[in-house]
Amino acid sequence: MAGPKFGSFKAEKGDSAAAAGAAAQRRDPYEVLGVGRNATEQEIKSAFRRMALKYHPDKNSDDPVASEKFQEATFSYNILSDPDKRRQYDASGFEAIEADSQELELDLSSLNTVNTVFAALFSKLGVPIKTTVSATVLEEALNGSVEISQLQLGKSLCRKVEKQSAHFYSVDITDKEAKMGLVCRVHSTSKSKFKLLYFELEDNGGLSLALQEDSAKTGKVTSAGMFFLGFPVYRFEQNNSAAAAKDPDSAFFKRLDGFQPCEVNELKAGSHYFAVYGDNFFKSASYTIEVVSAEPFSAQKEKLRSVEAKIIAKRSELSKFESEYREVLAKFTEMTSRYAQEMQTIDDLLKERNAIHASYTNNPTLQRSSSSSKGKSPSKGSRSEDDQTVKKEKKSKSQPMEGSKSDDEGPENKKEETPKDRIRRKKWFNIHLKVDKRRPC
Repeated sequence: MAGPKFGSFKAEKGDSAAAAGAAAQRRDPYEVLGVGRNATEQEIKSAFRRMALKYHPDKNSDDPVASEKFQEATFSYNILSDPDKRRQYDASGFEAIEADSQELELDLSSLNTVNTVFAALFSKLGVPIKTTVSATVLEEALNGSVEISQLQLGKSLCRKVEKQSAHFYSVDITDKEAKMGLVCRVHSTSKSKFKLLYFELEDNGGLSLALQEDSAKTGKVTSAGMFFLGFPVYRFEQNNSAAAAKDPDSAFFKRLDGFQPCEVNELKAGSHYFAVYGDNFFKSASYTIEVVSAEPFSAQKEKLRSVEAKIIAKRSELSKFESEYREVLAKFTEMTSRYAQEMQTIDDLLKERNAIHASYTNNPTLQRSSSSSKGKSPSKGSRSEDDQTVKKEKKSKSQPMEGSKSDDEGPENKKEETPKDRIRRKKWFNIHLKVDKRRPC
């Protein structure tokens, strides 16, 4: 069950220098609301409620100073009402929170028709538009000038409430019923948007807002509920989807930070006051309200107590697990970076090796042909020399034989050589000197 929030202020976005200057000019949220640093959530809420009623634009339409004070109070409250933002501010100031992009809730009753149309259009497009209870309604309740209807315990009532208006109800319970617990539930079959409110009776007879629960879609209806069971019951506020998209790890570890205890856990015997606030942009909201005793739901009560205790324990475990996860993640990031570096180094070395291999194999034809030609040229030369030597030996052998023959015969006995003898002598000297090395001798 969400606590009450008010306002229509949005910090303007600018460059970093302007943002730093704006942060320096902001006043301490505790100082703005007039509370101490150890103030409880209820004290912060009460202080803001007083300032919101005093400086609301509905009451000070022509006073720019009041408008600035209202915006400043709204901004401060949205920091201190959020446990996570309050913890960040206490640790490091404004710089620790993303105040410049923080969307605050809108009071639709303070918007003109054009702005209301734009807000409705953005809501239809899926942009979450948070709204708050009209300051006029809260002021009338605080002054005791609202009409209150009696609601019987265990009996449902169907009604229709106009936009930015509220129906107030009172329920009387006994000591036994208070001890067994109470549940107030509202649903709308037309899927209207509404807020379920719980008010506390002030000393002056007026009513001050203590609890607020926005309707949510559950199947084919919208519904909201409040539980007063005699033990701590928690409300759960979802994290900002935009922040989760930017940093899903942080969003996961902070997911249970929105699991906060309700300010009121049990009711005493007497009269108690509830209200249904119409939260539609343009049309009225149809709803059914019922307040029932929790006595028939004793088993569900124990299950709820058990599961919420487990959620609280799990939140503590998540806090410890986050530090371990961050440490392992840092190591993993270091290892993956080293892995990429080692892979790049190996690729570079292999590339260099391949380049060296390529220098040997890219021009093999020219190198080998030149070397082979150099190796073969001496063999040819030596073969030609051998042939010349053989020819010389043949010539030298033929010359002595011819000379001796000519001497014996003498010039007078020398006969003229016939062609037949010349051919015969030539055949006798024409010895085939080539030997086939492949055949044995």
